[in-house]
Amino acid sequence: MAQNKGTFDFAIDRGGTFTDVFVRLPGGGERVLKLLSHDPQNYQDAPTEGIRRVLEEETGRSFPRDHPLDTSLIGWIRMGTTVATNALLERQGERTALLVTRGFRDLLHIGTQARPNLFDLKVCMPEMLYEEVIEVDERVVLRQDDCQLPRKEAKRIVTGSTGECLEVWQELDLQQVEEELRGVQARGISSLAVLLLHSYIWPAHEKAVGLLARRLGFTQVSLSSDVMPMIRAVSRGYTVCADAYLTPKIHHYLTSFTSAFKGGLTNVDVLFMQSDGGLTPMEQFCGSRAVLSGPAGGVVGYAVTAYSSTHNKPVIGFDMGGTSTDVSRYAGQYEHVFEASTAGVTLQAPQLDINTVAAGGGSCLFFRCGIFAVGPESAGAHPGPACYRKGGPLTVTDANLALGRLLPDFFPHIFGPEENEPLSTAETMKHFLQLTRDINDFLSTSEPQHSANRSDSDILKDGKSEMSLEEVAMGFIRVANEAMCRPIRALTQAKGHDTSLHVLACFGGAGGQHACAIARALGMNTVLIHKYSGVLSAYGLALADVVEERQEPCCLQYREDSHPEIDQRIKQLCHSCQEVLLKRGFSRSQISMEVYLHMRYEGTDCALMVRGSSCPSHAQSCQSGDYLTAFTKRYLKEFGFTMPDRPVMVDDIRVRGSGKSGIGSVTGTKTGHEAPRPVKVTRCYFEEGFLDTSVYRWEHLTCGYGIEGPAIIIEKNSTILVEPGCRAELTVGGDLCISVGGTRPSALGTELNTVQLSIFSHRFMSIAEQMGRVLQRTSISTNIKERLDFSCAVFGPDGGLVSNAPHIPVHLGAMQETVQYQLKTMGSSLKEGDVILSNHPCAGGSHLPDLTVITPVFHHGVSGPVFFVASRGHHADIGGITPGSMPPHSTSLQQEGAVFTSFKLVTEGVFQEQAVTDALMAPAQYPGCSGTRNLHDNLSDLRAQVAANQRGCQLVGELIDSYGLDVVQAYMGYIQSNAELAVRDMLKHFAQLTGSVELEAEDHMDDGSPIRLRVKINEEEGSAVFDFSGTGCEVWGNCNAPRAITLSALIYCLRCMVGQNIPLNQGCLAPITVIIPPGSILQPSQNAAVVGGNVLTSQRVVDVIFKAFEVCAASQGCMNNVSFGCEKSGYYETVAGGAGAGPGWNGRSGVHTHMTNTRITDPEILEKRYPVILQQFSLRPASGGRGRYRGGDGVIRKLLFRKKVVLSVLTERRSTQPYGLHGGTSGVPGLNLLHRADGRVLNLGAKTTISLEPGDMFSLHTPGGGGYGKEEEEEEGVDEGGSVQTSSKQQHLNKAFSERGSVFEFRRAQESV
Repeated sequence: MAQNKGTFDFAIDRGGTFTDVFVRLPGGGERVLKLLSHDPQNYQDAPTEGIRRVLEEETGRSFPRDHPLDTSLIGWIRMGTTVATNALLERQGERTALLVTRGFRDLLHIGTQARPNLFDLKVCMPEMLYEEVIEVDERVVLRQDDCQLPRKEAKRIVTGSTGECLEVWQELDLQQVEEELRGVQARGISSLAVLLLHSYIWPAHEKAVGLLARRLGFTQVSLSSDVMPMIRAVSRGYTVCADAYLTPKIHHYLTSFTSAFKGGLTNVDVLFMQSDGGLTPMEQFCGSRAVLSGPAGGVVGYAVTAYSSTHNKPVIGFDMGGTSTDVSRYAGQYEHVFEASTAGVTLQAPQLDINTVAAGGGSCLFFRCGIFAVGPESAGAHPGPACYRKGGPLTVTDANLALGRLLPDFFPHIFGPEENEPLSTAETMKHFLQLTRDINDFLSTSEPQHSANRSDSDILKDGKSEMSLEEVAMGFIRVANEAMCRPIRALTQAKGHDTSLHVLACFGGAGGQHACAIARALGMNTVLIHKYSGVLSAYGLALADVVEERQEPCCLQYREDSHPEIDQRIKQLCHSCQEVLLKRGFSRSQISMEVYLHMRYEGTDCALMVRGSSCPSHAQSCQSGDYLTAFTKRYLKEFGFTMPDRPVMVDDIRVRGSGKSGIGSVTGTKTGHEAPRPVKVTRCYFEEGFLDTSVYRWEHLTCGYGIEGPAIIIEKNSTILVEPGCRAELTVGGDLCISVGGTRPSALGTELNTVQLSIFSHRFMSIAEQMGRVLQRTSISTNIKERLDFSCAVFGPDGGLVSNAPHIPVHLGAMQETVQYQLKTMGSSLKEGDVILSNHPCAGGSHLPDLTVITPVFHHGVSGPVFFVASRGHHADIGGITPGSMPPHSTSLQQEGAVFTSFKLVTEGVFQEQAVTDALMAPAQYPGCSGTRNLHDNLSDLRAQVAANQRGCQLVGELIDSYGLDVVQAYMGYIQSNAELAVRDMLKHFAQLTGSVELEAEDHMDDGSPIRLRVKINEEEGSAVFDFSGTGCEVWGNCNAPRAITLSALIYCLRCMVGQNIPLNQGCLAPITVIIPPGSILQPSQNAAVVGGNVLTSQRVVDVIFKAFEVCAASQGCMNNVSFGCEKSGYYETVAGGAGAGPGWNGRSGVHTHMTNTRITDPEILEKRYPVILQQFSLRPASGGRGRYRGGDGVIRKLLFRKKVVLSVLTERRSTQPYGLHGGTSGVPGLNLLHRADGRVLNLGAKTTISLEPGDMFSLHTPGGGGYGKEEEEEEGVDEGGSVQTSSKQQHLNKAFSERGSVFEFRRAQESV
């Protein structure tokens, strides 16, 4: 595709607020333009208006708005647009119906069954994209050679695209489908999404439905097998729904856009940016590939420009906008992810790994309980920051204005109600004065007290003397910067990269004010700001390639005898891509192909998309590259080890064809004979106080002359701050390169600085998060590496919890008990190089498979440990009477596996492999028990936990080196006191609001054991006694819960009731006295069985606490533990139920609640890997309690077994009901049924182990949640999982799910175990 001569070429990024236009002029010149995306008083469509203005201004001819534009002067148009993203956020897509295999109507509602916010009792979730569901009679299952099901009749055998055979158990009933489709049409729905199980490899049924629907007149028919033929029905279902929901919106917009041009742009090359960073023809632009169309252009822009201009150093893209910041990475190739969430919808499609965090110029500023907080709430465009003169709140933008870093004189007069006034410094200062008064009032409220009864939390109010307005504003800037640094660290370190070796490429309107500080905090020494940084997304569109992709599933082991088949399939896919690109006018020399194999080790879920060209081919490899070497190298880089004895599987083959059509990065040198002169000198506030700061205009800068900081550089669309110690210089390409000076020494003392309190909170959390990354990278088991069932934490010298990541509910308080037990028993004997292993319930353990590894942190000159770090991971097997070490009928601790109380795993630096092996095999000495069944994984994961702790020790040491031990330990105490203060305030507020200081509640286990609680609140102190006296005695069975479990449940409940984001540490329990009678079910004897206490009794403790405080009705109160196994495999899952209703919300149906948040295995993965067929997975109608607000429904899950297995069930709430509250009725209890192949139906009870025959079916009916309020007061229009919903409230709910990217997905996955 040759460049057009004598015509205008347009690259346009249509954003939510502004539309950016980059134009290549006929003579080779360039110009840019920025205009409002919505200005209905002046024009209908911003991109059309931008083209019209340029043509009119450059040619001198008139192009009236009410006439179609002449296209003879237009060469090409490239666009990125937020049309799809906005429709998704605002739920303004097309009315859509979902057609799905019978038995799975609620599959997408249930999804992974995990809730997005652990501590949100409403369980707010984005609404579904479909309006109606059609269940159709059809069923296809994968054939298994060892299937033992009795064959009543011959099944049709078909071959899938991977070569796997499938059995058609039920043919598609097209007559029924037609009747259903006609009914949907009659109700005004014309868009259809089709999701049939296993269609990713055998799409015949979906294609038949598609043909019928199009014949009937559906205007949009999206088939999951076309949209993304990859395994995982849930992700594919979300993706196909998004495609059906958004594509008509895109087509409507394209129709409107093209109608503004003569001939409808038929003779103009019009391309749109997709989420993967490639351009596609307008007619192929679809909803599922469009949601990152806007930000993708920016990634291409900095990737093409910054990477080459910095001598191929890896680059971090930093795009800071008004409401959020996008962070991405480029090191020679685009980093894609193939499953990510946008606006709460998981999309399974190639998309650039753009990580969005809720911190931008419009992020709101808060001072809560003694801590500075930035976001995630945003002022948005309306009303905007306080300085916009529309009554908005204080934001990061206001903080920069207050510090003199934004200069109103250089901004247009577009603010105020009439949009004709300048930025208001006065309005900002007025708000900051009030906030500063509030902060100083808080700091001075409590006079120093010297009595022995003084509360620890009072130290938060002793701090230093009053803060100035500028110190407050500067504090918020530093907190915002630290919030943006965390995802950058995670993005790089997650894949084994050193953050400091990157260049920070800054673009977007707000980023220039923060770039130097962020680069310095991350150890980077270079910031690059492109000359078109204000419109870089539009410029990136001009540089991008046209991309054509093909992908198909595969099911081959990567070995020499499979190479010919893989090569042949690659050849076919390449040919298909090339033919399309040739037809679009590209020559063969302009076309390049990248081939990828989606590879994983057999038996794992951790697949990598591997590029063949990264390792050249040879005689023993595929023709397009040595994929095995490439896979092994990347696996080693990302995870720190390989598994040479495991076969490598190929799940998918992907080909990405690119047509080189970009204009190429244009350089323009501007030299001068003298240094640029500042247009003015202003006063800006920095750490050193107010400093004279020179102000320059970008267009006055010349190459060869540096500008020393502090300085401000005014660009047309952004303001750039060059901080003290930094130096800015214009490059030969006309871009701005800032050399960043090193970190300035800290003069922080031990007295409280409320700004530093927030900074240290982030730092301690970052240490725990980075420990988690090391553990995930270096572990080997599925539980830790893929399910992310682990926690990492930092503890003070007294063993008190400082920070914990992630927030797995059942781990919240338990690890603290473990560390403090070791201090009591081994404190004086601990030496540097020692590491302790523990899991015993009496030593703070939760249940035996959770192994805790503890490492003391030493500092020179101090005899004892100054900190502790620990990691707790769930090991899949540590011996006992059943595989998985989770027996439903254990009666003693020894039956549940290996026991460690205070075991030295590492002694003076030496890993005690033989000793720990002996201990892991020791359960074999007990009758009916076995030692660990997977010693190799146990040892590997324990080494990974030691490595994670070592990383934590290193990071704590670096923090001490930076600030000093006394300062770090002081702020550790302040952070703990901050959590304490939040809990005290909550208890005081509760007592004042309700007038209640004495509370009582009681609930029962299914065996009748009572759990009783009396709470006595001291309103003046904000303290409380939680007394569990009267609770039932230790039980014969395994529902006994160690003390640590009750503390975890208590911290969880307190955090939910506080209702805001606070540090979760030992401070939460400081105001609480907990009384648990020894010998009870909540503090059993040391040899009591406890596995059920961890997964069942913990839920009942939560129910009792919430009942006492009347917070909400009971949720399902169970984790519904189901496991089955045979001689070759084993499987374990926990299953969702109904959430309790509360004041103002209906309970969510089909979701995990309270002390668990485990994701469930996708139906297609389940049926592919295990001898089972999922017959039904849907909501259980009417199982939620009735009331003014309804309890959520449980689920029905039916498993048909294809061979002999042993089934174990460990459940609760089968004879007791989840209570309703304030007149609401109770939820329906659960039910465990076994349908024998001979027709008998058996009630299995709550806990059992039973041998099953082929053809037997287990039917699990989980409990519903309790209702809230009297039924006669039931309100209309109350959505599930939320308060009364208006359109604007639902839009706000959807927009609340703004974070995205691999860092967000990792954190969400961690909190889903």
